[in-house]
Amino acid sequence: MLDNIKEFASEFFVTGDPLIYGADVSIGLAMIAIITVLTYFKKWGWLWREWLTTVDHKRVGIMYIIASILMLFRGGVDALLMRTQIALPDIQFLEAEHYNQIFTTHGVIMILFMAMPLMFGLFNIVVPLQIGARDVAYPFLNSLSFWMFFFGAMLFNMSFVIGGSPDAGWLSYAPLSELSHSPGVGQDFYIWGIQISGIGSLATGINFIVTILKMRAPGMKLMQMPMFSWSVLSSCVTIIFAFPILTVTLALLFLDRYLGAHFFTLDGGGNPMMYVNLIWMWGHPEVYIVVLPAFGIFSEVVATFSKKKLFGYKSMVFAMMIISVLSFFTWLHHFFTMGSGADVNAFFAITTMLIAIPTGVKIFNWLFTMFRGRITFTTPMLWTLAFIPCFVIGGMTGVLLSVAPADFQFHNSYFLIAHFHQVLIGGVAFGYFAGLSYWWPKMFGFKLNEKLGKWAFWLWNIGFYVCFMPQYFLGLDGMTRRVSEYSWDMGWGPLNLVSTIGGFLMGIGFLFQVWQIAHSIKFMERDTTGDPWNGRTLEWSIPSPAPLYNFATLPQVKDQDDWWEDKQRKQQGLPSLKTPQPIEPIHMPKNSAIPFIKSLCWFVAGFGFVFDWLFFAIPGMIGVLICMLVRSFSYDTDYYIPVDEVKRTEAALRGTN
Repeated sequence: MLDNIKEFASEFFVTGDPLIYGADVSIGLAMIAIITVLTYFKKWGWLWREWLTTVDHKRVGIMYIIASILMLFRGGVDALLMRTQIALPDIQFLEAEHYNQIFTTHGVIMILFMAMPLMFGLFNIVVPLQIGARDVAYPFLNSLSFWMFFFGAMLFNMSFVIGGSPDAGWLSYAPLSELSHSPGVGQDFYIWGIQISGIGSLATGINFIVTILKMRAPGMKLMQMPMFSWSVLSSCVTIIFAFPILTVTLALLFLDRYLGAHFFTLDGGGNPMMYVNLIWMWGHPEVYIVVLPAFGIFSEVVATFSKKKLFGYKSMVFAMMIISVLSFFTWLHHFFTMGSGADVNAFFAITTMLIAIPTGVKIFNWLFTMFRGRITFTTPMLWTLAFIPCFVIGGMTGVLLSVAPADFQFHNSYFLIAHFHQVLIGGVAFGYFAGLSYWWPKMFGFKLNEKLGKWAFWLWNIGFYVCFMPQYFLGLDGMTRRVSEYSWDMGWGPLNLVSTIGGFLMGIGFLFQVWQIAHSIKFMERDTTGDPWNGRTLEWSIPSPAPLYNFATLPQVKDQDDWWEDKQRKQQGLPSLKTPQPIEPIHMPKNSAIPFIKSLCWFVAGFGFVFDWLFFAIPGMIGVLICMLVRSFSYDTDYYIPVDEVKRTEAALRGTN
């Protein structure tokens, strides 16, 4: 009996690596600390009522952001482990298999479990406030989306200590991801973790499209919406067409592994290149899904801190929507070397070059907005200014990669790694860092410390260039991606050492961001105005943090940048163009435990499918069906906030303003 338990434990838990044991201890201590604090301060009921069952878009957004920061830490540690392994030749810090697992989990976590939830967090915080809505269109679905993401991410991250991580790359190309090459459960953790979280992502895309199209404030036309809301709309349109492709692709891979199908196995009549095509038909639009909202953030920040209306508003809108469409016609540039022929390669080379045009348009729009503006160099503005040269370099190297004959040299090299990170860190991460700094006062009612924010900014930027500029030259010198070890005679050592130093500088920059948040919580610089940046859009017209119902009366919109125009009229002594509206009872959704419980059931089912334990998978799926039935017959799902309560809340909030 004891021998059987030992054998099971040795296969179930990841053993034999000191780093894994250290992670086990850290996870255990963190869980004990969390349980102890919640129990000591008697906060279990508060946690359940205020957070786990909430459908308030603002709290859902905050939970997304907290999760993304944790995932940034996990993905960042993976990156530093990789850089340490290849800092110098012949280092034996990581075993080759562990290195493969780390670069696989690093890519998945940074794209799907860091960038996506940070993006969704900002969607939730900002969009309803910008368009003058009291919540998203489907609050219940919004909560379900978060918990599906969260439990999917947890399922994927469990593979680090249970069963073993996937090691077939962040996109898990077949046949590497098939049973023949990945017989362990790591690949199944990959499939189910991403499938479960992907359902939440697709639901979020649907939710925000409906919210933007149907819940704008009275008078707000589409061409009067703030640019961030436009960027969210273009991103969500891309999501609803791209994520079904990912869902189907991973389902087919699961059928190959679980039921012995042969969609992607050559010996059974399948085709591995079909998998590569399908995964990149999702994968390249995914890059634009995460970068388009960053463009919207930069547009808001540039206009606010230049104290000017955004230059070329209509051209920006058209550029974003064109990018959303063209993103589905560029995927094959990831594998020009496949051998599809000159005609196919030429088509995708041209479409890749074409998508650079609307991207370039936006760069000029931001520059012309700043031209002759009264620029204030706050932390959000610094991130925006740093983005422009960084993204221009990333865009130019992208055009180089779009030249099919040249790509035969660049393909699969560190030149590609440098380009990819230039765009995703310089575009996405810098954009979301700018957005976090910019909207932080609206979320929490206090500003982040500017001095520490600027330290973090400079460490990130210097570290970024020190890390990734050498990688272009390493790629041109022949260093291919996924190399875990190399010898001294290759001549790659000095540049890899410099690159590793840059990676650790970015890690220090992240620590400064954590310090900035902790310092700002302790020494709060309260926002008593609701408008600390002298903003232009509707979210700055209400107190910080926003009340549960957002707006006591729905705003009436007459202009683009309506809040700014209102302030200008007041300064000029002109009468308001708006008729005062009486406060009425406000219709709001009730909290619900079903999203949390249903997502937990999906987690149980996914865990069962990973280990082929039907005694887990079947009850989990039954739990999902029961939750759907209970929701279908739930009628007491909303309530009204009385007028007196709204007036008391407004008096309390605005009495401090």
